[in-house]
Amino acid sequence: MELLFNQNVQFYLVAYLLGGIPFGLLLAKFFAGVNIKESGSGSIGATNVLRVVKETNPALAKKLGAATLALDAIKGIAVVLAAKYMGFDESVQWMVAVLAVVGHCFSPYLWFEGGKGVATGMGVMAVMLPIPTAIALVVWAVAAKTIRISSLSSMLGLTALVVASFVMYPTMFHAPVVFIAFILFYKHIPNFIRLFQGEEKQVA
Repeated sequence: MELLFNQNVQFYLVAYLLGGIPFGLLLAKFFAGVNIKESGSGSIGATNVLRVVKETNPALAKKLGAATLALDAIKGIAVVLAAKYMGFDESVQWMVAVLAVVGHCFSPYLWFEGGKGVATGMGVMAVMLPIPTAIALVVWAVAAKTIRISSLSSMLGLTALVVASFVMYPTMFHAPVVFIAFILFYKHIPNFIRLFQGEEKQVA
């Protein structure tokens, strides 16, 4: 029980629980009356919100997709900024970042299922590694515009972030970055399978 009164542990729990909030699921249910866990890819992220809601309300789909993307990123940004503000050292900040992403990908509110983690991952990385994240966003934007396959564009951006972090900060302890990247790649395995089978859909 004493462990639960440890401030670091308390913050880790907050990071995980906050990261686990399924904004896409909540927004789609409340505003569009659809359960995105039972439609499309079954993911709770912005891309699936956009695809599922677009079938009945294209205008609303764009708004909910954008809101989901923003909120998933903000929950990652907020919890890491809070850790910085409270004076936790960098190792604790990285642990908070990791747990926010884990929470999104394996949500305690969805029986440990969740989203792909891209928006939340980019959110925490924007605070911890702003320049590599900016590079990743440029790569993602170019790929999204040309390839128009959300999963592939996201993974190209993530790869750019990891490479940039190693090049720009060679002496940094990269384990948290690699771990977050591993989770995101793992969650995209179904997308890679569909991609190799030629079944991965483009985002219109």
